[in-house]
Amino acid sequence: MRASSFLLFALFFCLLTPVQADNLQHHNTDLARSLGSPYSEAVQVGSTLYLSGQIGNVPGSLALVEGGIGPQTEQVLKNIKAILERNGSDMPHVAKCTVYLADIKDWPAVNNIYRGYFQAPYPARSAFATRGLPLGAAVEIECIGVLR
Repeated sequence: MRASSFLLFALFFCLLTPVQADNLQHHNTDLARSLGSPYSEAVQVGSTLYLSGQIGNVPGSLALVEGGIGPQTEQVLKNIKAILERNGSDMPHVAKCTVYLADIKDWPAVNNIYRGYFQAPYPARSAFATRGLPLGAAVEIECIGVLR
């Protein structure tokens, strides 16, 4: 089967198998709920785990860690790792990350820290520069993973 035919088949199959609300599992900690944010930390559909974007705040607080892009990126990845592990996954089971940067010039610094949390073969990844992130964060990362 050619790749284009397979993609069309996969798209058609997805359209025929809608996700039922009872197949969704919303995951939050008490710390996350205490902030009153209108989203779930993670949503599980089957064996796929969709994480909300994480910024460099200490869990349970809206305050960003101090020190700029380096410490914020480190905290973002710690937050992601903790959410994955609480929900039956881990960093090697991340399939895709999306990175949002307040300043694209911070890309090399983010990459250096990112390499400490992911090893080859790396997850698929996209990156965007933005005009602003929540709470004035320098970086936000969201991930899609699968259960262990």
